[in-house]
Amino acid sequence: MGGRCSKFSGCWWQSNLKTSVLESSDLENGDKNDKNSLPSFCEFSLDELKFATNGFSPENIVSEHGEKAPNVVYKGKLENGRWIAVKRFHKSAWPDSRQFMEESKAVGNLRSERLANLIGCCYEADERLLIAEFMPNETLARHLFHWESQPMKWAMRLRVAFFLSQALEYCSSKGRTLYHDLNAYRVLFDQDGNPRLSCFGLMKNSRDGKSYSTNLAFTPPEYLRTGRVTAESVVYSFGTLVLDLLSGKHIPPSHALDLIRGKNFLMLMDSCLEGQFTNDEGTELVRLASRCLQYEARERPNTKSLVTSLTSLQKETEIPSYVLMGIITTNGSTSSSKQQEQEQDQEQPSLTPFGEACLRKDLTSIHQILDKVGYKDDQGIANELSFQLWTNQMQETLNSKKQGDTAFRSKDFVTAIDCYTQFIDGGTMVSPTVYARRCLSYLMSDMAQEALGDAMQAQVISPEWPTVFYLQAAALFSLGMETDAQESLKDATNLDAKRNKN
Repeated sequence: MGGRCSKFSGCWWQSNLKTSVLESSDLENGDKNDKNSLPSFCEFSLDELKFATNGFSPENIVSEHGEKAPNVVYKGKLENGRWIAVKRFHKSAWPDSRQFMEESKAVGNLRSERLANLIGCCYEADERLLIAEFMPNETLARHLFHWESQPMKWAMRLRVAFFLSQALEYCSSKGRTLYHDLNAYRVLFDQDGNPRLSCFGLMKNSRDGKSYSTNLAFTPPEYLRTGRVTAESVVYSFGTLVLDLLSGKHIPPSHALDLIRGKNFLMLMDSCLEGQFTNDEGTELVRLASRCLQYEARERPNTKSLVTSLTSLQKETEIPSYVLMGIITTNGSTSSSKQQEQEQDQEQPSLTPFGEACLRKDLTSIHQILDKVGYKDDQGIANELSFQLWTNQMQETLNSKKQGDTAFRSKDFVTAIDCYTQFIDGGTMVSPTVYARRCLSYLMSDMAQEALGDAMQAQVISPEWPTVFYLQAAALFSLGMETDAQESLKDATNLDAKRNKN
């Protein structure tokens, strides 16, 4: 192959911290002699990549890049000590090597500080591999959904949304649209803690699977009709990501929009953010998410409008991202506090019977556990009622709950759903257990999306109750979202272990 970068010496750049993290130099490459410029796109040999990845060792697989089999991402280290991410396609994904090379070069010509940039490819024999900058500080999903040391701060969430909007605007200006769903696994953090958009999702015409996941709740409506990804589809996905940032959960858009329409947007907000944002800031970000999630594609904002809207919301712009993220830098290298805790090799608690039932997708066992546990909030309801007037409406609400419980115990889940819905719609009392039981009733009725919404609502009410995380795991498993389900299961197990210690 011609045009290689031998040993890739001098092909790499080191980012310099700006006076303000929002003061970015031209996102495109400038002069080729600019010390901050990225290397030109290069062809790698298969031997070089085998050396870098230790023969594509399973130990070098990095799941945090959000890729699923048969296309796997490996962490690799070049001879000059630089780290890379190598995406290895199944040989059937790109049968035409010329098409693969042309598409790789098109993406490789993009150069932005907001992207985890593509720096090379390899297409020897049946191999089809892409090489990108390696991002050492994991994904947005890790820091947002599965944090251990500290939740992501409001200022950092705003920065993630802003930087990502800049990435999308840059790609749009170059005529490149994301060809895969935009989600929290495709946003990676670099050595300075700055969020970047994975460039792997910019490749089109590959045969590595559908552009969007099979989870219809998060899929743009027009994609369901046409099967085509448009610029407006990407803005819709951006809206789902803004919901993630607001709530700290992967919340279905339909559920979030119901809360917003009911002017209950504060119920959407992550409880960890209390006191960090003003009502105007929260309202503005919620409004932006709503605009992005409009059913009609033409009613959504374009990427330039996203950048404009988010610019005015930025806070603490003089504080570097690694400080906001709690990432510790040592001798020029960085590692997240979460990674450091993992390196201490703390033993993961074993699964409880509830966890085992979720993992087996054994809904019958989950029903037995929920029925046996009874009401978590019975005492709270009794105390609340002692200070309220007994009215006919109150009595009807309680009767709905009792009838729902009777139906739940007798496994009449359709009736249970109806009765619990009457209790919830009554609005007189709030019960996480009712949401939990209706969640399982939905699962038993093959309504996994509705079940996930109830599990999330129960978490809003009782954020430290392990049961809600177990039920989220069960719903996510039913929806085929294995990675998210495993993480919810881990959260539930850790909460259970913490409670047992106390």
